[in-house]
Amino acid sequence: MKGFSFIDADYLQMESLGITEEQVRRQIEIFEKSSYFVHLKHACVLGNGIQIIPASEKDRYLQLHFEAARKGRFLKFVPASGAATRMFQSLMQIYHMPQFLEFNELQRRAGQGVAVACDFIRFVEELFHFPFIDDLEDVLARDGFDLDMLVRERRFLTILEYLLTDYGLNYSSLPKGLLKFHRYKNGSRTAFEEHLVEAADYLGNGNGVCCLHFTVSPEHEQRFLELLDVVEGCYENRFEMHYSIDFSYQKPSTNTIAVDMFNRPFRDRHGHLLFRPAGHGALLENLNDLQGDLIFIKNVDNVVPDNLKEDTVVWKRILGGYLVEIQNLVFDTIRKLKQESSESDVEKAASFARERLSIRFPETYEYMPLEKRRDLLLRKLNRPIRVCGVVRNVGEPGGAPFWVENKNGTLSLQIVEKAQVDFSQSDQEQIWMSSTHFNPVDLVCGVRDYEGKPFNLGYYVDPETVFISRKFKEGRELKALELPGLWNGSMADWITVIVEVPRTTFNPVKTVFDLLKPEHLSGFEQN
Repeated sequence: MKGFSFIDADYLQMESLGITEEQVRRQIEIFEKSSYFVHLKHACVLGNGIQIIPASEKDRYLQLHFEAARKGRFLKFVPASGAATRMFQSLMQIYHMPQFLEFNELQRRAGQGVAVACDFIRFVEELFHFPFIDDLEDVLARDGFDLDMLVRERRFLTILEYLLTDYGLNYSSLPKGLLKFHRYKNGSRTAFEEHLVEAADYLGNGNGVCCLHFTVSPEHEQRFLELLDVVEGCYENRFEMHYSIDFSYQKPSTNTIAVDMFNRPFRDRHGHLLFRPAGHGALLENLNDLQGDLIFIKNVDNVVPDNLKEDTVVWKRILGGYLVEIQNLVFDTIRKLKQESSESDVEKAASFARERLSIRFPETYEYMPLEKRRDLLLRKLNRPIRVCGVVRNVGEPGGAPFWVENKNGTLSLQIVEKAQVDFSQSDQEQIWMSSTHFNPVDLVCGVRDYEGKPFNLGYYVDPETVFISRKFKEGRELKALELPGLWNGSMADWITVIVEVPRTTFNPVKTVFDLLKPEHLSGFEQN
């Protein structure tokens, strides 16, 4: 905080973003703190933090979902603004190293085990299986190229140029939602379209309306709108319903200041402060602005072809119904506690909170007077609710469910990212490695209170669960700040219920080669 001051141009820059000096100084204070690691107590496992839904109860939850959907209570929230840069990372490396593109050199490097060379040889061998192949052929033909001939002549640089750059499809810069993910016999479908198709089976209400919200970047919104204009009528006719779809941007006011290695504001070569997008945690404001009721949250790249959608759809309905039941029980309990509450009423509410909601109380709880226990229960119960689907851990990177020790000594259920764990502490590493389940970002959230009023979601964030990373700008190292993740620290003080779901509901596309997995190719083969 010491050793720097702001100039008039800085204040104008902050004002243009909607950021105050106080916010900036608070962010710099965060960089000056030594640690933002959470303290893992133990991993959540089946029966201790992770609940199993018995087959005998599924029909009840399906019915509860159906009744809520008929009332139009559900909508789907899809973060879809991130570019697909990482998806094409190895191909971009090859593109920028043209010496690799001589085929004998490629084979030699692949024989040595060089990963990017192995990737590119696989890319060439399986090129015609990718769902974007028709678009690639069309954009090449526009300029007089034939893809088959380019492959035979090993003119790989041209192929990459038309796939990755604005010479052609520009896939390395587009968001994943606009990329062709699945190939069908009647054409290929983008990830955005797959969300429309999937949602039609569990969002439709009694008026035949299906509500979705996508967060996008401003420069790509028009592309989404153009795609929607082309496909919307087709899917509405197919499913005999109407889509209500809107878009929002990550707000510039959620950007965070970057600092140098001495925690001073980082300035670029023009002397301007550097503000950076603050990660998906910044989308909490977008979620809050929706003023929704029951909201499904799902990553844009976790979609499958039609022939594999059944498991996903059924489990979305089950999770939705499960949330409805939990919410009804919470609301009933709150209403009873707000009336005259006996010792028996309070104890019954506390048992419900412990056993059904995995809420833990401070050691002093049992010694509190009745009125204070009642007030504590009301505070614990009158919060947003999230039901998180988790799958068996098969080595995918990302968050996992843990019991975390809070500063007041109590435990709470949290979804924790690897970056939040201090691996220099052997016990923390061991607990992380003992995790049996993984968070595929499969959530359904209740964001209204027992009176039907929207919660202010900003009240339930743990502001200390930030991510600090090291980046480079203009050849200089800097530290960047990400806000508490949307399904991590941003929901840290929500009521959290964790439920095991089948592995078949998690099929992300993190690299272009994931599109070659059987589950993503199956649409063309079985359509």
